[in-house]
Amino acid sequence: MIPVLLTAASSYLLGSIPFGYILIRLSRGQDIRRSGSGNIGATNVARSSPGLGALTLVLDAGKGLLAAYLAILIANRTRESSDDNRLYLMMSLAALFAILGHVFPVWLNFRGGKGVATAVGAFILLAPYAMLAAVGVFLVVVLVSRYVSLSSVAATAVFPLFAWFLYREYFSRFDIVVMCMTSIFIIARHHQNIGRLLSGTEPRFHLRHS
Repeated sequence: MIPVLLTAASSYLLGSIPFGYILIRLSRGQDIRRSGSGNIGATNVARSSPGLGALTLVLDAGKGLLAAYLAILIANRTRESSDDNRLYLMMSLAALFAILGHVFPVWLNFRGGKGVATAVGAFILLAPYAMLAAVGVFLVVVLVSRYVSLSSVAATAVFPLFAWFLYREYFSRFDIVVMCMTSIFIIARHHQNIGRLLSGTEPRFHLRHS
C-alpha cells in the first residue's frame, strides 16, 4: 500500500507543476490564465510565445515521463512489485495521478490544463508504440484541420485502442481501464472546445511570433 500511495502522491505533485504559468509569469510578468483560452497548457502559451509554448510542451510531457520513471524505481525497490503486472499497474497509476495533478494543480487553486502533453510523457514509457501511433494521428488531424483541440481529442480517443491492440498480451484489464479512464477524462476536459467545434466557432491554430 505504501508504494502505491507514494507513487500517487509523487506523481500528483510532479504533474501539478504549472510550467506554462511559470514561464509566462517569469518572462513577461503576465498571468497566462488571463489571455487566450485561459489555459496553462502549451497551445495557449504558444499563442503568446511560440518558443515558450514549445518549452511548455516539453516540460509538461517531461513531468509525466518523470512520474512514470519514478513509479518504476518505487516498484523495483519493493519485493512484491517485481513482476511485470505490478510494474505496469504502478506506471498506470503514475500516469493517472500526473494528469490529475496537471488538470487540478494545488498551486493554482486546482485550475490547470487539459493534460494531453502530460499524458504523452506519462504513457510513452508504458506503451511507446501506442503513444507514437496516437501522436501520428494528432499530427495528421492538425495538419489537415488546424484544430489542435480536435487533434487532441482524436489522438486521445484512439490511444487506448492502440494500447490494447499492441500490448494486450502484457497489460492487465486494470491497465487498459486506467488508460480508458484517462482518455475519457481528457476528452471531457475539452467539452468547451467540442461545443465550439460543433457550432463552427472554434478558432484554428496560428502561431504568432514573439
